[in-house]
Amino acid sequence: MGKKIRILVSDVEVEAELNEEKTAQRIWEALPIEGKANLWGEEIYFAIPVKAGLEKGSREVVSAGELGYWPTGHAFCIFFGPTPASRGDEIRAASAVNIIGKVLSDPKVLLKVKDRAKIILEKV
Repeated sequence: MGKKIRILVSDVEVEAELNEEKTAQRIWEALPIEGKANLWGEEIYFAIPVKAGLEKGSREVVSAGELGYWPTGHAFCIFFGPTPASRGDEIRAASAVNIIGKVLSDPKVLLKVKDRAKIILEKV
């Protein structure tokens, strides 16, 4: 059973669950975290004060609702649809990400989020 977090951005609030990976544990310990949302297709990402390398099981193609950590940009990523790197219907990160958890509701509510909106990650 993972640890529950709340993601607040604009007027959207979603709950998510972090998994047991080392990177997810580091993020949990760093909460709460605040940043500015960057949009890249149907992905929100933003730099966080957590540094980690690629973990076993990291990958480029992800599922809607998955949370990732992008080591290249020290960024927390929320995937909810195709990105500019996607081929066909897949959801593809810019480069490999560590899978750190998943959104517990329909991630498509994040379509309402505007670029540069304030985003907060906090423990539930």
